Amino acid sequence: MDIDILVEKFKQKDEKAFESLYNMYSNSMQGVVYNIVRDHDIAEEVMQDVFIKVWHKADSYSSSKGRFFTWILNISRNAAIDKTRSKSFKKSKQNLNSDFFVDSIETHESLDNSTDAIGIKKFVGKLADKCKEVIELLYFKGYTQSEASETLNMPIGSIKTRNRNCIKELRNMVLN
Repeated sequence: MDIDILVEKFKQKDEKAFESLYNMYSNSMQGVVYNIVRDHDIAEEVMQDVFIKVWHKADSYSSSKGRFFTWILNISRNAAIDKTRSKSFKKSKQNLNSDFFVDSIETHESLDNSTDAIGIKKFVGKLADKCKEVIELLYFKGYTQSEASETLNMPIGSIKTRNRNCIKELRNMVLN
């Protein structure tokens, strides 16, 4: 079924459309969330919450503002970041074993396979190093623009501009 028709049915609260979209996107969203929270159970919980939120806010999606996948990706990413900032999450991570930290020190060459369900990894790999850095931090590791600015030692305005330009370049690669 055409994605636009599926999304339109979803917005009309069609449960079969919801189920189809869930099956299409849940693995990708869980992978994005996991890369931020680094806990499978929490990632699954956040992903479930995201789909409930998306169901209730379906009428706020507008195809004129972007693709449905991008919309749900941003909701997932923001929910995961919100989760890591919560008191309960911080408290649960006070006495972590070393496994939690081993994967958190990644390079842009080691994008997690669970975030590659839509095949985006090969496109990100074709970007210039400066784009890989920004996209890795913002979208795969869940950094805020401010945190990316500090990590890369560059003004936040430059991070925002680079992010916008790199996403535009990535979009052109994917759509062409």
